[in-house]
Amino acid sequence: RGGAMGSPLTLTMANCYMFFYERGIVKKIHNSGGLYFRYIDDLFIAINWPARHLLKQTERWNHVDENIKLSENVGPTADFLDLHIENQDGQLFTTLYQKPSYEPYYLPFNSIHPLHMKKNIIFTMLLRAIRYCSTFSSYRDERETLRMALLINRYPNKFIDEQFNHVLLKLNIDQPLAFKNYKNYRQKIIDFPVKEKVPVDYGKTMFVHFTFCSSMRTFPGKFHVLWNKYFGESPINEVVPIFGTRNVKNLQRRLIYTKSLDNG
Repeated sequence: RGGAMGSPLTLTMANCYMFFYERGIVKKIHNSGGLYFRYIDDLFIAINWPARHLLKQTERWNHVDENIKLSENVGPTADFLDLHIENQDGQLFTTLYQKPSYEPYYLPFNSIHPLHMKKNIIFTMLLRAIRYCSTFSSYRDERETLRMALLINRYPNKFIDEQFNHVLLKLNIDQPLAFKNYKNYRQKIIDFPVKEKVPVDYGKTMFVHFTFCSSMRTFPGKFHVLWNKYFGESPINEVVPIFGTRNVKNLQRRLIYTKSLDNG
């Protein structure tokens, strides 16, 4: 009974198992006008029940399946995944939630990874802060917390500011976020359309992986120049080369890698 941690099959099986387990719970919550969300084994329920009734229901649900035991956290505040939710006199406020075990370590700026990976870290983290923080003050605190974490990981402050500004420009916002405009701009960001992922035509796509190092930074651009030069008028030009990178097999990677590098 059970499965290997990290296995894609284990995650699929867990979701299938929970799907059948939760059907009765979902029906009861929806019939009472409540909200029910689940991410793997974390449940979030918002419903207008007395706390005593919810605790009694949780006790009943714990008898549905002996393999699953629910632990409740009832109150005006709740932490669901990386989101903190607080009910203040009937008004909901949200901000980021970080577990007590959180440590401010990101990909170091002086690592040999491509620069776009480091830019993407800042983009994703700041975008999450804007989406999750319902007030400007909480957003400002999270932004500066992120800045400090990036500085610890040797990101230049100028680079951080450039990427912070890039996030706003990417979302069609041409001025800094402030107390007066935060609510409107945040809603604009939340409503910003998500770009649909273009399906890959594997019959006309060639994937090329190479070991990345600083001297190989210009390799993809030079490759495309040569590709267009020699195959521009050829039928093979219908094939689109896409580049990916592998990490250098250095001592640090060998010490921390959990699988055989020769078989990976």
